[in-house]
Amino acid sequence: MRRRLELLSPARDLACGIAAIDHGADAVYIGPPSFGARAAAGNSVEDIASLCSYAHQFDAKVYVTVNTIIYDDELPELRQLLHQLAEAGADAVLFQDMAVPLIVKEEHLPLQLHASTQTDNRTAEKVEWLSSLGASRVVLARELSKEEIADIHRRVPNTELEVFVHGALCVSYSGLCYASQHCFHRSANRGECAQLCRMKYDLVDADGRTLQHDRYLLSLKDLNQSQHLEELIEAGATSFKIEGRLKDITYVKNTTAAYSQLLDRFISRHPEEYERASLGHCRYTFTPDLRKTFNRGYTTYFLNGRQPDIYSPDTPKAIGEFVGTVKDLRPQGSELRVAGTAAFANGDGLCFIDDNRQLQGFRVNRAEGNRLVVAGKLPSSVRKGMSLYRNNDQQMERVLAAKSSERKIPVTMTLEVSSDGYRLIVDDGRHQMTGSIICEHQQAQKPQHDNIVRELSKLGNTPYECAEVRLPEGFDGFIPASRLSELRRNSLATSPNDQATNPPNDQTTKPPIPQTTIQLNVANALSRQFYESLGINTVPAFELQEPHGENVLMQCRHCLRFALGHCVKHGGTPPVWHEPLFLTLANGRRFRLHFDCKKCVMKVLSV
Repeated sequence: MRRRLELLSPARDLACGIAAIDHGADAVYIGPPSFGARAAAGNSVEDIASLCSYAHQFDAKVYVTVNTIIYDDELPELRQLLHQLAEAGADAVLFQDMAVPLIVKEEHLPLQLHASTQTDNRTAEKVEWLSSLGASRVVLARELSKEEIADIHRRVPNTELEVFVHGALCVSYSGLCYASQHCFHRSANRGECAQLCRMKYDLVDADGRTLQHDRYLLSLKDLNQSQHLEELIEAGATSFKIEGRLKDITYVKNTTAAYSQLLDRFISRHPEEYERASLGHCRYTFTPDLRKTFNRGYTTYFLNGRQPDIYSPDTPKAIGEFVGTVKDLRPQGSELRVAGTAAFANGDGLCFIDDNRQLQGFRVNRAEGNRLVVAGKLPSSVRKGMSLYRNNDQQMERVLAAKSSERKIPVTMTLEVSSDGYRLIVDDGRHQMTGSIICEHQQAQKPQHDNIVRELSKLGNTPYECAEVRLPEGFDGFIPASRLSELRRNSLATSPNDQATNPPNDQTTKPPIPQTTIQLNVANALSRQFYESLGINTVPAFELQEPHGENVLMQCRHCLRFALGHCVKHGGTPPVWHEPLFLTLANGRRFRLHFDCKKCVMKVLSV
């Protein structure tokens, strides 16, 4: 049996979800009206139902992100929502709070359970334990290397592993970031992250010396594993997730198409071993290009272990694609020429890092080859030889604003003669749909093959396209065009006959609960009682506590010691400062850094 590979794309709303399916996604994840880890990207149950209907035509799935922590007074609403999502046709829900799987199992809801990355999934022990609770899939921490993923797959081979392959990165292990709650009473575990990792900091040592000034020291580049899908597949990953439930539709179209093509190319080299999880192929009106989509610069993060240059200290904003260097500037200050091979268009947005390491930008008013004219004057900090980046590509935006892909499922149509008429079998390679008509058998006066093929192939606005029509050998019957149309419609109106749903994964033998952090985020009685039944004592979630003393606000694999070249463990020079180090915001708020070198983790603590 071939292993199915899934491209999982984000949906901010219904339109983005449909665009993701049209551009090659095998599954889409979308936020519900509440309890999603992106509170600003909630959708009505009605829209989710519409997306399910559209996606299921292609055997594509819809996963709903019910992955915040839940308060006691919200449990009735949660229960109602899970029932509504089941009725809407959702295939799975992603969860962080233990109340979700408990309700799904208690109410016997036909929903698969996927453990969100918010449950901090870094070890085989954690994955095995979550699987024992009913999770058919676990979304792994973004920070894992391919060797760590392979080890988890080897030790827990029957649980699907989902990995992030593209998009924004959180600096803290997911589910373990309390900085936003501490500073602004906006909980990242409640979908309200204030993104302190994208703010400017000073780095100050114990002597009060400023080591770094006004730098985005916690802001990571964006993930891009487009050149490493094969390694992730070989490591045992099943689903490849694009981040972006707050991104626009052009981002969804471009990234989905790019990764879909890459998966197809891989499968074409291994057709006996792998297949796509959904059906259909796409025809695009554009050439996907990940450089032209929102990005802060790209990194493979920890795929191959700890790497330098994973963060973007100059800016948290989109830089885009490198397009050349400033060749010269015209005296009037409104024109420049670019050295490079990029083509420009009127309205392009260009940017650069100035001498003070600040991001500056301007918009092209008129492009004449490599000569660019701006409206007004160029920023005074533009210098000859500076690198230029395009963070808004007008030509690409125009193409993606229109219909830019069509997805069709090739089918074989087989006509059969029945005792009282005709039967038509439509086969997409995975399912069969069968329709029939009662019709008198008439002998044709002239050959009918071409006419029958033409009429049966008229699949119009359906998701299908005809690859082949098969007639009985020596068939010489006459079937009126109207009856052929009726036969075709009857066949397509039936449901595929072998769409199976997998039962929830619920192991009889429960492995021991791992000594990890999932029980830190307990915010309701249902979850608390669950842990107590396992003999685990819990403390109230950070969001329910009164702040006191030092608290660990972030736990990060990103390490400033390493980033600044002073991690002796990894070959750096000894530090030139006295610790502890502090991160300081412009308003004076400070955070202490603790370097846990044994675990290779940097912790950010409240002061």
